[in-house]
Amino acid sequence: MKLIIAIIQPNKLEEVKAALTEVEVFRLTVMDCQGFGRQKGQTEVYRGHEFTVNLLRKVQLQIAVNEEFVDPTVEAIMKAGRTGEKGEVGDGKIFVLPMDDCIRIRTGERGSDAI
Repeated sequence: MKLIIAIIQPNKLEEVKAALTEVEVFRLTVMDCQGFGRQKGQTEVYRGHEFTVNLLRKVQLQIAVNEEFVDPTVEAIMKAGRTGEKGEVGDGKIFVLPMDDCIRIRTGERGSDAI
């Protein structure tokens, strides 16, 4: 079992959800978050004053999958989350973490059966 955490641009969320549905990944958690990476924020002008926005709005997806779904899930997120054909700085990151256990609260099922 793996926990996939993906940080993507908010405008790519619907495309990523559609791509995940195509590879039969239907369960995910979506959270609004803020951060910056290589793009280091952006400069904006408000009422004639220039200021730097250090934290950019992003969306974090958390997806628990069994081993056979790891590669299709990662590929779907990369394909749908990329800007243009080659991608751009700020498109996001994907983290794949080992997951020791999963427990379905309703039934008490554990492990891969609970996912």
